Amino acid sequence: MEKGLIQVYTGNGKGKTTAALGLAFRAAGHGLKTLMIQFMKGNIQYGELESAKKLSPYLTIQQMGRETFVSKTNPDPVDIEWANKGLALAKEAMFSGMYDILILDEINVAVDFNLISLSEVLQLLDSKPASIELILTGRNASPEIVEKADLVTEMVERKHHYQKGVKARKGVEF
Repeated sequence: MEKGLIQVYTGNGKGKTTAALGLAFRAAGHGLKTLMIQFMKGNIQYGELESAKKLSPYLTIQQMGRETFVSKTNPDPVDIEWANKGLALAKEAMFSGMYDILILDEINVAVDFNLISLSEVLQLLDSKPASIELILTGRNASPEIVEKADLVTEMVERKHHYQKGVKARKGVEF
């Protein structure tokens, strides 16, 4: 890639991870390699994990978290450890030359929950090689991350089927 940019998908609406995966799917069609690091997600059989196996080596997904919800007010030290491992993996991958696109899924939430520091994420953005596209997803993107991004898309929830009691559906929400 000649000139990789920084993209942010944020907001309270559904579709942030899905949009990032759509980009990875498109990139695979052109022979580009994507690594998606999923912060705060682990041991849950999201459909995208199976799809990534079928798109290998063009799409790799690495989960960096536990299958439980993370407490914003009192995060478990294990969740902080997982998030920091994810950030270290992101740094390594960004400079490895192995990937054209790096997706940091739910990293905005990891910052919002103080699992990783905003300053470290900003340093990562500042050190991004020109050859890599970097996508950050998750609610509550910090103003500083939004400022550094080249593209920001905010998903806005107008209506959600959860409000009518419809649970997450296999193949659609996970």
